[in-house]
Amino acid sequence: MAITAALVKELRERTGAGMMECKKALVETNGDIEVAIDNMRKSGAAKAAKKAGRVAAEGVILSRTGNGAGVLVEINSETDFVARDENFLAFANGVADLALEKGISDVETLNATEMASGETVETARANLVAKIGENITVRRVTKIEGENLGGYIHGGRIGVLVNMNGGSEELAKDVAMHVAAANPQFNKADDVDPAVIEKEKSIIRELPDMAGKPENIVEKMIGGRINKFIGEITLEGQAFVKDPSTTVGKLVKAAGADVVSYTRFEVGEGIEKKEEDFAAEVAAQMGA
Repeated sequence: MAITAALVKELRERTGAGMMECKKALVETNGDIEVAIDNMRKSGAAKAAKKAGRVAAEGVILSRTGNGAGVLVEINSETDFVARDENFLAFANGVADLALEKGISDVETLNATEMASGETVETARANLVAKIGENITVRRVTKIEGENLGGYIHGGRIGVLVNMNGGSEELAKDVAMHVAAANPQFNKADDVDPAVIEKEKSIIRELPDMAGKPENIVEKMIGGRINKFIGEITLEGQAFVKDPSTTVGKLVKAAGADVVSYTRFEVGEGIEKKEEDFAAEVAAQMGA
């Protein structure tokens, strides 16, 4: 497989390692980026595999809650300048209000629904594109129903909805704020995919400090590190951002509550953005 500049760039972003280290790792794995990340972690070339999170689009995340339901909506623009434009924000807020009012949970239905102006969302979007001169998209919407819903928006770029049984509105909002800041991969330990745990075990087993130790000691060390790993990637196990002396799980349990689920949106996550200068730099160095 050809080792492209884009592949090297992605590995560099996800591991924080040097460019030539990334190129070497990819050559050794014939371009398999996931295996390259595992090998780099085992050798110490990468301390941790960072989430890719290739943010390409600008825009806003909006949330609305009411009458036992909540929605999160992402609306994208090409530039941050337009994302702050009053016409764009008026459109985005109108779409979020509509999504909650009509209980809409998919973009196709949302685009076909009439706004207060009498235009469908899609028509209003197209008219706004013509007015502003920049592409705008209603990218995604989700709906949550529950007993106690908490919403939190950070800077218009990260949005979270938490569905909680029991507790208070303030607690639900605090948990949503934590999810925005810490971005846990799973809600509870029982939710962690066994494959994720097995993969982490295999990586830990190959670390230099495991070499030469008796198997029973290795297993004990792996068990301790896996427990720590699960705490780091689950909402219930993470130290609460507003009070690191306790975990989110303990905080919620003390209030007699339970987090049923949560949803987190970040502007542009997963959309690749072209960065010509960097790619050209990588290509030039690889060619050399």
